[in-house]
Amino acid sequence: MSSCPLNCTLQTCPLECAQVEFLPSLGGNATYAAILGILLIAQIGLGVFYRTWGFLIGMICGLILEVIGYVGRIMLHNNPFDFNNFLIYLIPLTIGPAFLTGSIYLCLSRIVVIYGERISKLSPRTFSITFMACDFISLVLQGAGGGIAATANDESGSNTGRNIMIAGLVAQVVSLGIFMGLWLHFLWQLKKTDQSLRNPAFVQLTKSRKFKYFNYALWLATILITIRSIYRIAELQGGFNGTIANNEAAFMVLEGPMIILGVLALTVLHPGYALDRNWQAARWSLRKGPKSTTESDNYDLK
Repeated sequence: MSSCPLNCTLQTCPLECAQVEFLPSLGGNATYAAILGILLIAQIGLGVFYRTWGFLIGMICGLILEVIGYVGRIMLHNNPFDFNNFLIYLIPLTIGPAFLTGSIYLCLSRIVVIYGERISKLSPRTFSITFMACDFISLVLQGAGGGIAATANDESGSNTGRNIMIAGLVAQVVSLGIFMGLWLHFLWQLKKTDQSLRNPAFVQLTKSRKFKYFNYALWLATILITIRSIYRIAELQGGFNGTIANNEAAFMVLEGPMIILGVLALTVLHPGYALDRNWQAARWSLRKGPKSTTESDNYDLK
């Protein structure tokens, strides 16, 4: 607002002059930050123990950004007029889930290897490279949009940055939608394909409850992140001063819990545990395609 002083405080200016038109909940945002911090520590411990390095990197990056974003909201509670506090909240919480989806994409490539590559129309290598490239494009758009919005000197520049962030989120949702469609197609192929095409090295693993539940957890995490991303598109589409962007109740339901529940599912049913420590055994080669897991002398299969 043009009538707002440059150095506003809660004592001197109304909230209409703030970066958000409400005072972010201190207790709620601190709780989310603490839970995500605990999940981050758990993921580090599990990732190191089970040596799920690729999955771990995505989870670490995503969860660190999530924690930073909620710290930014706590800072907004203390000073809702500071634009830097607003950016510390906005940008990390926008781009963080892109790293989490990268970890999910890696999980599906392992699942394809475990069930049998001949069943899938796409190789594990293609799954991973294609969707992680989409993830990278989405991340670049969201990050670039956030950077433009952060450095804009006028409303036009801010809107340009916001629109680029929206494009990145739309790309993420489209990528997730195609990913889930191809995943469903793989499950359909799996259902109607002869058992002889399955990978003999992992037959017992695919029959285990924890592996089946892991698949459900992976689906849950994917759906929850998709719901969150659709919400963020609607939020940004309405503008930083829009109704949705200033509805804290909607944010506290459709942002934090979606990520927390998705990550919790992949912590309780961590891929290292669910794959019975076979994360490395189910790996594939970037150059030559997946290694044969029938060569049991090269792997510690359980």
